[in-house]
Amino acid sequence: MANFVLVHGSCHGGWCWKKVTPLISNNGDAVYTPTLTGLGERSHLVSRDIGLDTHILDIIQVLEYEDLNKVILVGHSYGGLVIGSVAAKVPGRIRHLIYLDGYIPEDNKSAFEVVPGLETIYKRRALKEKDMEWLVAPYEPEVWGVTDPMDIQWMKTRLSPMPWHTHDQAVRITSSEALNNIPKSYISCTEYEDFHFMAQKAKSAGWDYHELTTGHDAMITVPNNLVQILEKLTG
Repeated sequence: MANFVLVHGSCHGGWCWKKVTPLISNNGDAVYTPTLTGLGERSHLVSRDIGLDTHILDIIQVLEYEDLNKVILVGHSYGGLVIGSVAAKVPGRIRHLIYLDGYIPEDNKSAFEVVPGLETIYKRRALKEKDMEWLVAPYEPEVWGVTDPMDIQWMKTRLSPMPWHTHDQAVRITSSEALNNIPKSYISCTEYEDFHFMAQKAKSAGWDYHELTTGHDAMITVPNNLVQILEKLTG
């Protein structure tokens, strides 16, 4: 039995894996879908102090309190920064890292430094009119390539603003050798062009590489196809 821990991206929550979870569980594997602090059902905990380090600790706590080892750690979008940082801190617990259209972390670089132009977008979307410039409004689901009206409505009631410091706080990878020894795969969502450069980075690094012909939120738009790849990678 495999232990899957699925880490969502910006503005999402554990809820976004709802279509994926039963498919993985039906194959006899365990699946955990934690929600990062300040988002989803934990949005009541949001504060200006929440940063990338908060979310890294969120996932480490799940691994430790659930006593999880040989974990397949999946990170979607911003979740890529989280899983790479977690693996650097507790490499002994991780069996495989899978980046789903995810940010690839670089030591001493923040999300704003990893993704060109993102800081400008976040400044424009910051909730200044509500005197909460430390929060960034979520995109509309359509921006991420979601087209089904029911999915769009479902997402709109659940997407949360993103704390600013999650993206301006630099990654600290102190155990690069241990991290390098963990198998890595990249799943590119080819219809979301903003992350093509990240997919190219993974391919150039020689990572195991896969593609899904869909928008950025593959776990919502093509859950069956996504799970087929996940099970193939870890079977």
